[in-house]
Amino acid sequence: MPTTHRRACHLCEAICGLVIETEGEQILSIKGDKDDPLSRGHICPKAVALRDIHEDPDRLRQPVKKVIGDSGETRWETLSWDEALDTAAAALVRTIGEHGVHAVGVYAGNPSVHNYGMITHAGNLFRHIRTNNRFSATSVDQLPHHLAAYWLYGHKVLFAVPDIDRTQYFLMLGANPLASNGSLWTVPDVKKRIKALQARGGKLVVVDPRRTETAELASEHFFITPGSDALLLLALLNTLFSEGLVDLGHLAPFTTGLAEVEQAIAGFTPEFAAPHTGIEADAIRRLARELSAAEAGICYGRMGCSTQRYGALCQWLIQLINIATGNLDKPGGSLFATPAVDTVATSGPGGFNRHQSRVRGLPEFDRELPAAAMAEEITTPGEGQIRALFTGAGNPVLSTPNGAQLDAALEQLDFMVSLDPYINETTRHADIILPPTSPLEHDHYDLTFHLLAVRNTTRYNPPLFDKPEGALHDWEIFSELGKRVAAGLGQDAQEAVPPEQIVDMGLRAGPWQERGLSLAELKNNPSGIDLGPLQSQLPERLMTPDKQIRCDAAAPLADLARLHAEFADAGQQANGDGTPLRLIGRRHVRSNNSWMHNYRRLVKGRDRCTLLMHPDDMAARAIADGSSVQVRSRVGELAVTVEASDSMMPGVVSLPHGYGHNRQGIRMDIAEAHAGVSCNDLTDDQYLDELCGNAAVNGVPVEVSAAAP
Repeated sequence: MPTTHRRACHLCEAICGLVIETEGEQILSIKGDKDDPLSRGHICPKAVALRDIHEDPDRLRQPVKKVIGDSGETRWETLSWDEALDTAAAALVRTIGEHGVHAVGVYAGNPSVHNYGMITHAGNLFRHIRTNNRFSATSVDQLPHHLAAYWLYGHKVLFAVPDIDRTQYFLMLGANPLASNGSLWTVPDVKKRIKALQARGGKLVVVDPRRTETAELASEHFFITPGSDALLLLALLNTLFSEGLVDLGHLAPFTTGLAEVEQAIAGFTPEFAAPHTGIEADAIRRLARELSAAEAGICYGRMGCSTQRYGALCQWLIQLINIATGNLDKPGGSLFATPAVDTVATSGPGGFNRHQSRVRGLPEFDRELPAAAMAEEITTPGEGQIRALFTGAGNPVLSTPNGAQLDAALEQLDFMVSLDPYINETTRHADIILPPTSPLEHDHYDLTFHLLAVRNTTRYNPPLFDKPEGALHDWEIFSELGKRVAAGLGQDAQEAVPPEQIVDMGLRAGPWQERGLSLAELKNNPSGIDLGPLQSQLPERLMTPDKQIRCDAAAPLADLARLHAEFADAGQQANGDGTPLRLIGRRHVRSNNSWMHNYRRLVKGRDRCTLLMHPDDMAARAIADGSSVQVRSRVGELAVTVEASDSMMPGVVSLPHGYGHNRQGIRMDIAEAHAGVSCNDLTDDQYLDELCGNAAVNGVPVEVSAAAP
């Protein structure tokens, strides 16, 4: 007989509720859960592909080790868990003993936050490997958000999220939630929410170098030159100051430093911004006035703002605009969620620039260095050179800048171990691969995304299928490897408490404990429990020592000089260095970084890995629609099919992220058949946000020409 399961989809930040029917080991159907209080029955195509993920024949079920034959050929052999874990632990311990703890590098990929066992138990291993050489997908993504939250609110993950369901005015920069389902913003069924905003007389304004799927739905869209968003945001804030539109409302008693900000940005007028952004000064002033006049408004920016040379400035300024208009901590503005398991209360606040990378002196954040430094830290000799590497759920060869350089660097390691279910572009360099269970073979709780949700809800789901005999969950892999490393180093190992017990303790001690929340109650409510709309909660929710919002953080204020110096020539355009085009990325609803391309349901249809280019730019270069073109940057060159699109701002081209499955030695048959090209073979490891080290993968200077016949 079929069995019905309730489950949250873990494949993106929307965490949509699912109803999955199974019979034995077979998945019969996957549908949206109408009883889920957050997603309300909505799902996207990725959810249906959960069946493909679970059944994928390319997914590793046992540990494997790399064996090099006499003639140099590579083969992979299965081995027992004991042998795999013993071998990996011995290599890590040996590296630490011979070269010091900093000779071990660590990289954590984006899927780590989609699986709560990796969050709860990574420390079981890394408490024994306190290396400075830690990296993650954070620094090719949302690092500027963490810094802004740390500077202003006192904690690295105290993020204010857009209250779209009650707002009247939404200014959105560099974000495309119709494709991403929200980003650092858990907002399932965002299309319906946008239409509801407009139906009640509200307005959505999108600023983006491409007329995205979200921009098509917007009330108004502005093209903007990549890399100039900070100038627009400064001009908006300047207008609020100069026209007397600042109104802190209930924030006034615990907000300081705005006067210092006003003085520092006096020269960043709409007239200063206009020639560089491509947005007229009068339009900038109008946007500032509309936002300040709205009963409730939001300024929100995402990847396009974060992954550029002034990403940290952008996210700091976005928060200042919400503060200056009184829209922070206000219904219909930007509010802080109250998750049932409060990771703000249970994790450290973070820190910035307490040490720097060995080669380039790039700053750490929360004990991680910028991922763009990883290759040079492997290849540059000296004390602290990375000689052994652990990767968990990551594919940095395809997802970090100058991937070809990192690809070559990984060949130089003495040892590499990967916790991953696939032999992909990165893990093909590993000596040992440790595959965890399928997502449907373990339980699920979203520790991260309830913190970012548009409504306070909570849900826990048990596994659909039993753990196969001889398999290990990812949290068990961390624990078992940690025990062996601890023993090798003569340290005490941390006891492995199952993740569900940690969640139960978090629920009982969390902000909703008066409601008697527990794991047992969540198990009795498999579609989740509605805890209500987001609420104002400042200053109590602030994590600053004095419960004050300090707007005049020294680091971003100092970085204004760098921005002004670059754009000081009033006649200079953003492309004034002579480079004719700027490269940006793009997202598709059927994709998520590099880990969604081996599933037939998600790759079917027309080729999506094309270079979008404005017809005028193509005509100027005698390029025909659908032809092959050469795209060159400082670090690389690739050939790709070009697609004419008037959705592109002239002077800007776009490639999607996460492709390039054409390297030798991977074992992902469907991805290889839809290989595409990697935009990170063009992005530049030297092209960074100098303030924080975040990768600037948007706005990279490129040249495009017709491919040789």
